[in-house]
This record gives sequence, C-alpha cells and structure tokens, in this order.
Amino acid sequence: MLVATRSKHKMSEISKILREVSGLDLLDLQAVGIELSCAENDLEPYDSFDENAQSKAEYFHKLVGLPTVADDSGLEVDALGGAPGVRSKRFAPSRGLSGQDLDDANNQYLLAQLKSVAPASCTARYVCVAVLLGIKEEAPLVCRGEAPGLVIDTPHGSGGFGYDPYIFDPEFGCTFAEMSTDEKNKRSHRGKAFRAIGEALEKRTL
Repeated sequence: MLVATRSKHKMSEISKILREVSGLDLLDLQAVGIELSCAENDLEPYDSFDENAQSKAEYFHKLVGLPTVADDSGLEVDALGGAPGVRSKRFAPSRGLSGQDLDDANNQYLLAQLKSVAPASCTARYVCVAVLLGIKEEAPLVCRGEAPGLVIDTPHGSGGFGYDPYIFDPEFGCTFAEMSTDEKNKRSHRGKAFRAIGEALEKRTL
C-alpha cells in the first residue's frame, strides 16, 4: 500500500501505527519512484481535511495504481475560529521555509495570534482525516481522528514535530512533544485515524 506523503515524520508515525496489520507492506513515494513535481503544490486547495486527503489519494493512486492512503491534518484553535485548520502547514506568512524553520515560524505566529487570549480559552484540537482508496471496487474509506488540547505559550518536550511542543494534553498531563512514540500514537489524531484504517484493512484484502 502506498502512503502518499513526503514527510519522514508522518511516514514513521504511520508505519508504527500500522505495523501490526498482517501482510501489509507500506511504500513511500520515493520507493515507487515518484519524483517531486510542481503539481503536488496544488493537491490541497480545499477548505476541508476530507477533500484535501481525497485529492492527494486520488492523484497518487492514478500515478501508480496501488491501493493508496493519504491524510490531511492540522490544528484547529477555537479562539481563532478554527484556524489554522487546513492551512496549518503554511500558517505563518513567511515563505520559502521548511523543516524546523517552518515549524518555528508557524508556532511563533500562532502565539502572536493568541497573545490577548486568556490561557484557559486557548482550547484546540488536532484533526486528521485519512482516505484510503484503490481496494478492489470499494468506495474510498474515510477515517477521522481528533485529539483535544490547549495551546500553551512555552514549549515543552523535544519529540514530535510541528505544533507538538505547544499543545498540552490535559488528560495526559503533558504536551504531545513530551509523549513517547507509543503514547503519542495512542493519543494523537493521526493515531486514531490510522488505527481505524488498520482495523478496516484487517477485514479486507488489498
């Protein structure tokens, strides 16, 4: 099954979440020889996670013909009307950044937007929608996962990526960046969405 992402962090998380699905071999885009193209910049034009995930899954499935799973995920902050939402990856106005520099810019921009908001009102949630298609004649499988939290103004933890050091899980008592890999996969939005994908795959034949 092709995992339609170029993020090493995402690929690592998804591989660990789906590792117990019997007989499942996961391939990334590099493994099937799909080079990065400008067309990929236009794969997430929609205002919903569902539509963006389906757009990516359809694009890469047509290229290789393999069962393909893609996801779109992001952070929704209540005080910002659900922003950054589907724009989470490119929330900061800075352009040309990538990796840790992009994460830092996004986090600082987020904190600036929340500067006048009381800490108790900085409620948020991570959202992930995963779409799997190409399983025989079946309709696309859509699975959604959410992980509630609070945006805090001081980073904690060195794990994870993106907004993780600033998103505190009240029930677990730490940020997503402070969780172990297994803990995060149990609690996170992506863990919930892809576990649902895995459970569905156990009942199907690719």
